[in-house]
Amino acid sequence: MSHIHIPDGVLPLWLVALGWAGALALVWIASSRARRTDVRRKVPLLGVVAALVLVAMSTEVVPIAYHVNLTVVAGVLLGPWLGAIAAFIVVVMLALLGHGGVTVIGLNTLMIAAEMAIGWGLFRVLARAFGRRHVGWAAAAATIVTLAITTTALVGLVALAGGGAATGRETGALDPRSLTFANPFSGGIVSVNTLRGEAAPAKPAAPLSVARFAAVVYTLGPIGWVLEGLVTAAVLSYVARVRPGLVFGQAITEPERGPAGDEEAH
Repeated sequence: MSHIHIPDGVLPLWLVALGWAGALALVWIASSRARRTDVRRKVPLLGVVAALVLVAMSTEVVPIAYHVNLTVVAGVLLGPWLGAIAAFIVVVMLALLGHGGVTVIGLNTLMIAAEMAIGWGLFRVLARAFGRRHVGWAAAAATIVTLAITTTALVGLVALAGGGAATGRETGALDPRSLTFANPFSGGIVSVNTLRGEAAPAKPAAPLSVARFAAVVYTLGPIGWVLEGLVTAAVLSYVARVRPGLVFGQAITEPERGPAGDEEAH
């Protein structure tokens, strides 16, 4: 939800520069902190999780113009420091694929890394409160709260940039002027001119006022938050059953049944 879909040349240069400086500093600190742990054992996990996040962010839920991020999943499995490195890798790959501008790589890294870190922290608190039997509830709640926070940060960033072209975004079936939903498939699932083999051109998103942009985001957002929460709950519940050490770590201090430290026994 926090990924910034803004092309190059829209945000002010000072904001872009601050984003790049902050992102490079974060990656440097994260790399230094990661070296203090057994990072070699986690490199394969880092690659797999980053790939999953990349695929998720490249797949859009058409009616609400939303894509599942899996950022909270990444935060829980990798922790905040490796999560920051994964965020940078994913953002660079997305920018190279045209999913967001190159100049906003820094800001996107900060936003997505923050989403991973907040989700990781909230999950640890909620997992301890709910217990291991209710890991799905903890994951869903952590995801919804995290996305609400980072969505608000996104609106604040757009306001800081002065609105304008930064507010233009795809809204799916939602009419941004009236905030009403239309049938997303009224023109067919895919609109293609079969005689000439040409796809219908995409209609560019019109810029909105910051207030209207916030209204659109907070209308579509809760639908996406719930969807993301359900997906995160399903993924982390499964991982918790087959490899509980990856999910819980030290989040819950209650003793395990069975041989201590034997993850494969579960």
